[in-house]
Amino acid sequence: MKKTPRRVEKPWGHELIWAETDRYLGKILHVKAGESLSLQYHERKDETIHLLSGAMRFWVGPSAGRLEEIDLRAGESFRITARSVHRMEAVTDCDILEASTADPDDVVRLEDRYGRV
Repeated sequence: MKKTPRRVEKPWGHELIWAETDRYLGKILHVKAGESLSLQYHERKDETIHLLSGAMRFWVGPSAGRLEEIDLRAGESFRITARSVHRMEAVTDCDILEASTADPDDVVRLEDRYGRV
């Protein structure tokens, strides 16, 4: 079945939701240079990101006070398991492929530069 991706505007750029079922979710996140997603974790969601283009800084760890900084370049991937605290920041404009379990509202924001809760 042919489907047109759904674009969702975000303060850091936008996401294209290209796959959405009751079992999985597929997105492409476009993050503008210098922008970042929330410092967050997920209660249930298991996701893998793959950097399609650009360069980004990625922080991940068991808590907000114990984060490891990782530089990701185009072609590199990272799996984010449930309860892992993480944040992505674009060094350059980035396109990030995200494949995850179908839990789109499972986001616990710990910090957000755009004032979202």
